[in-house]
Amino acid sequence: MIPLTMNSTLLEPQQKQSHEMDAVEILLVEDNENDAALTIRALKKRNLANNLIHVNDGQQALDFIFAKGEYAGRDPLHLPKVVLLDLKLPKVNGLEVLRQLKAKEATKIIPIVMLSSSQEESDLNDAYKMGANSYIVKPVEFDNFSEAISHMGLYWLVLNKRPKSC
Repeated sequence: MIPLTMNSTLLEPQQKQSHEMDAVEILLVEDNENDAALTIRALKKRNLANNLIHVNDGQQALDFIFAKGEYAGRDPLHLPKVVLLDLKLPKVNGLEVLRQLKAKEATKIIPIVMLSSSQEESDLNDAYKMGANSYIVKPVEFDNFSEAISHMGLYWLVLNKRPKSC
């Protein structure tokens, strides 16, 4: 699947201008297309999805962040303001993506919000132990989900203060 960006025409990653890939504020890592669409819709409702890229698995997320594979032309110094990371992902699961991002000096400062339908205490504990900044359980009802995503987006993109080095 081709990553979805909300601020430009849908193109293959190698066709995108590097500045478009570098301007990403939100990296959404979600394999469920319905959940991804709901998340994007909730963010668009608050005008928070202008610089969003959606990838479908953990490997694509790591490739994007570290500018490898199909994202090799991207500047790895331009990091998203926040990563919305599903827990259960194909190829590389969300906890492993989290572990790799928090293990590297250059990426450990990126806020990672886990988005999961899992309410298992072990998943919650593992995510926080590995450095997750937040853990949101996906509500079943759209209105509740939309409200939770809107609040989360406002916090991380508007209210949260980041070091200038990010």
